[in-house]
Amino acid sequence: MRLTFITIAILIASISIVSAQGIGSGGTIKDDGRFAASTKQLNQFFRRFNAEESINGNVRFYPGDSLYHNPSLRKGFLQVLFDNQTSGITPALKSQFAEQVMSEVYPQYLSFHREGWFAEVKAEFFFQGKRETANLILKIQPQGLGYEWVIDAVDFGPFRNLFDKPVGDEKDFLHPLSHELGFMNLRRAFQDSELPEAFTGSSFSPDYLSIFLYEMKKGNLRFDTVSDVRFHFFQIEGWYFEVSQFNRPGFNTGWLISSLVKLNPGDKETLQKFIYGQN
Repeated sequence: MRLTFITIAILIASISIVSAQGIGSGGTIKDDGRFAASTKQLNQFFRRFNAEESINGNVRFYPGDSLYHNPSLRKGFLQVLFDNQTSGITPALKSQFAEQVMSEVYPQYLSFHREGWFAEVKAEFFFQGKRETANLILKIQPQGLGYEWVIDAVDFGPFRNLFDKPVGDEKDFLHPLSHELGFMNLRRAFQDSELPEAFTGSSFSPDYLSIFLYEMKKGNLRFDTVSDVRFHFFQIEGWYFEVSQFNRPGFNTGWLISSLVKLNPGDKETLQKFIYGQN
């Protein structure tokens, strides 16, 4: 009799736990409002996108747990991970994206430590007596036994027209027999010309991050504050999406997908150059 009582108690407790997590009969979602809670941290965005935590965020799921990557749980989370107030992403595009992400044959997940995502940080600096905005691109890389964020590139307004390499007939050049003169005509590049970059190779591309760091080391550039942070994801095959933070009343707040684009061949490289300020 005692054994029967213990068995019933365990069964009731199990049912209560599943109910608290919002999974109904047949694995369906019971929409009790907890899915709509704010996604307060970016790490939580990853866990929700992959279905690696409970609806209320109190329980983490790991490989081997019955609800780890549960399709019904993912479906419920995906519905609330979009900016549904201002983004203008169509329901049809969201549905197409969710259908691919949750494919039974090839489901796709986000990984914090895998390439294919990076941060864009807008920061304010003082440069030559003026307040200027810089867009910094940061990415995750392995470091020792863990990982670290590193600055990968910078787009800084005062540097955009620093190099203006002419092309075609407008381009000055060093004569192919310059070696016979001991390259004494380098005076044309370093003294007479206002565009010394005209004398560089066709593959020359200025390293603005090095210039940025040089100006900082010389004391000409001073950091003030961070004004905006967003994240760019290319980890889902054939798609790009941007994640931004929304602070506003209601449930549709926190880190949400603010932009979603289905990529055609070549779009990924073009979009990455645009984000990096290389267009």
